[in-house]
Amino acid sequence: MRKLIVLAVLFLLYALPASAAAPFHIGVVTGTVSQGEDNVRGAEKLISMYGDASKGGMIKHVTYPDNFGAEMETVISQIAGLADDPKMKAVVIMEGVPGTAEAFRRIKEKRGDILCLTGQPQEDPNVIGEVADLVVNSDNLAMGYIMPAAAKKLGAKTYVHISFPRHMSYELLSRRRKIMEAACKDLGLRFVFETAPDPTSDVGVAGAQQYVLEKTAAWLRKYGKNTAFFSTNDAQVEPLLKKITELGGYYVQTDSPLQGYAGALGIDLSKEKGDWKAILAKIEKAVVAKGGKGRLATWAYPSGYCITAALGEIGKRVVEKRAKLNRQADVMKAFAVFSPGMTWNSSAYTDAATGVKMKNFLLIYQDTYVFGRGPLGMDKIKVPEKYYRMR
Repeated sequence: MRKLIVLAVLFLLYALPASAAAPFHIGVVTGTVSQGEDNVRGAEKLISMYGDASKGGMIKHVTYPDNFGAEMETVISQIAGLADDPKMKAVVIMEGVPGTAEAFRRIKEKRGDILCLTGQPQEDPNVIGEVADLVVNSDNLAMGYIMPAAAKKLGAKTYVHISFPRHMSYELLSRRRKIMEAACKDLGLRFVFETAPDPTSDVGVAGAQQYVLEKTAAWLRKYGKNTAFFSTNDAQVEPLLKKITELGGYYVQTDSPLQGYAGALGIDLSKEKGDWKAILAKIEKAVVAKGGKGRLATWAYPSGYCITAALGEIGKRVVEKRAKLNRQADVMKAFAVFSPGMTWNSSAYTDAATGVKMKNFLLIYQDTYVFGRGPLGMDKIKVPEKYYRMR
């Protein structure tokens, strides 16, 4: 009898009639876990909700090579190849690595009915915006004002921006740095730019981290404990958080609770994998225990996770004719599905050279969550328009 029950269950799982299969497919392309765990977790969330396409579900998840810069043709072919699936109706790329725009062009040439969506693009906004149906990026420009404003709200007097020439050659990062400097002046904060080694240089990640670990104590002595720090490089966040927790100062902010906190605090988050509320609670407990209450901040839900999952969700809703891509409120409703309890702000990207707004290119940011204090209400802050025009 038990054997018959098992066989019946297996039949229901694997021998469903074709009519029970998903009516269409959504392709989700991310890097590997080593390149961006948050993005992969977003794809996994979509699969948990809508099923794996290989098993009759809706989501077809593939990963591009870690060395995507040197294997661009592979990346392009991999993405464009999704259009060969006759049930494919939307393709999501997260992050929009170089080659994404060309891949979208090839998809549109082959299948104009497929929606092309990407997050965190690494190509020129005008290039990717010309071929994508929807582009979503963290609002680096708004954060240039929001982060110093949050730092002041927490009690900082000085704001230290840490970076290196390669990052400062990127348009959005360079513009954000200039906005930060202007914002600090307007807000009454002292702005300081400090240079740290590029992790891609000869010193590597370990050397860059060691440099920051040793320099943070010196910076705190030089600028005082009422100093807020920010680094443009994820690898350098961990040593910053470690020393700030021990010695004083503020860090505003990471765009994921996974960014640096586990290593800096010596905690294991493997059991909480993908459970963002549990991850946040565990980090918060450790931060408070080590004396960092009210001084360390993050986005409660990772940008990579939210953008990946929300793009898949809005793509699904548009295909089902339950939403429109050009309706900002519809896009943000998709984000709300994956970030319960936290709020967002959004705006269309404005080209600095022409002043033209790109309606299919959305900039977003989440409210700041301060460990030991909670949401800071930064999503309600209106960023003065002049900062968006800075180049």
